[in-house]
Amino acid sequence: MTLNTDWAVRWIKGSAAVVSEHRVELITLDREIGDGDHGENLDRGFSAVLPKLDDLPADATPGDALKLVATTLISTVGGAAGPLYGTAYLKAAGAVAGHAELDGEAVVAMLTAARDGIVLRGKAEAGDKTMVDAWTPAVDAASSALADGLGEAAILDAAATAAEAGARATEPLVARKGRASYLGERAIGHRDPGAQSSALLLRVAADAAAGV
Repeated sequence: MTLNTDWAVRWIKGSAAVVSEHRVELITLDREIGDGDHGENLDRGFSAVLPKLDDLPADATPGDALKLVATTLISTVGGAAGPLYGTAYLKAAGAVAGHAELDGEAVVAMLTAARDGIVLRGKAEAGDKTMVDAWTPAVDAASSALADGLGEAAILDAAATAAEAGARATEPLVARKGRASYLGERAIGHRDPGAQSSALLLRVAADAAAGV
């Protein structure tokens, strides 16, 4: 399936749906090691994005759609999620600016830019028990899939699968960034909510590419 603006819109609409579906789960995860607002904030942000999709011009690119998400999340989402995800989508949009369709190289560039934006904004790295622990393996898996000659949908599927594994792998970690870092070893055994929401969003991207 071509990764054009229709795909980007499907991804965004699917993201809003999956965040709404998992809102309570994300709130619970965040309440265990954070301040409990992650699911609520993301749900509010993506709900605000949906009506704005109708305003995208007919010649909008995938990057334009991603930039719309970025600006809306930054302006409507509080806590850490707004700036982190807003920066991720903004950097992703910049990486594919002007592309009417995304090939495999563009997909990897988009994911890499999103991850690098999160790192830049949150000053976190892999192993810190943050959303970076989902995004870094996702980028690595996408890069490997591209090198293996796989298509765009398969690249996104590899990224999503790696992100899901990365989110699970945050459970035994001691948090070194964010509010969870104040808990020390008490954070062990709890999954990072940002890593979990990242995995959910990347799976939706893959499903949208696969026509699911």
